[in-house]
Amino acid sequence: MDHFLGLDSFYSVAFVLAVALFAGLVKGVVGFAMPTILISGLTLVLAPEQALAALIIPTLVTNGWQALRQGMGSAIGTVVQFRLFLACGLVMLVMSAQLVRVLDARVLYGLIGAPIALFAALQLAGWHPKLAQRSARIEAAVGSFAGFIGGMSGIWGPPTVAYLTAIDTPKQDQMRAQGVIYGLAAVALAGSHIQTGVFRVESLPLTLVILPFALVGVWLGFRVQDRIPQVAFRSVTLVVLVFAGLNLLRRAAFG
Repeated sequence: MDHFLGLDSFYSVAFVLAVALFAGLVKGVVGFAMPTILISGLTLVLAPEQALAALIIPTLVTNGWQALRQGMGSAIGTVVQFRLFLACGLVMLVMSAQLVRVLDARVLYGLIGAPIALFAALQLAGWHPKLAQRSARIEAAVGSFAGFIGGMSGIWGPPTVAYLTAIDTPKQDQMRAQGVIYGLAAVALAGSHIQTGVFRVESLPLTLVILPFALVGVWLGFRVQDRIPQVAFRSVTLVVLVFAGLNLLRRAAFG
């Protein structure tokens, strides 16, 4: 099995599956961070391109599940509600994906990680900035920024969550919005990776083996998330944001 999956030992296989389970658990609780956790863990035993290919199917499927938990009608309503964010984000994602070979990814990680970690840490310390009402300009700006960094790095969860938190989105609505936004982004990224050759037939065995473990993790996380109140959900989300920001800073410093 280890040779079949491109890994060199049974322990490597077990580690990869454990990372997938944990990434799914965190995603089920707060709605995001699966790609960040998977990339951080899998690159310890896989080449970066292999790790990126391995997370594509789990990311697509789990975001689809998250988006559709309350039904197709609610998901469509979320698409309409955040259509400006989605449109700006997807346009910038496609454009910035072309710059991957030009810009230094480590600089980008630093530019993303520092403000995200600071924003979340300040909120945990008691600073709670909120937008009195949704602004089309701010939504377009955040969507564009999230899409730009997403096209470059595959990570656009932190700025999206920071925005949803700032507009005080209810827990269930925030989970669904994240599923819709990340799901559509995952479709766009999958298409890009097929074109670049990162995701190909040889990538399927590993990503399909990871999928059920990620799904079990998400299912367990959903059970936790359904039982925690809004205040606790917000706190857990901010803690995960801090770690996500610090991880991006680590990647900026050490690659």
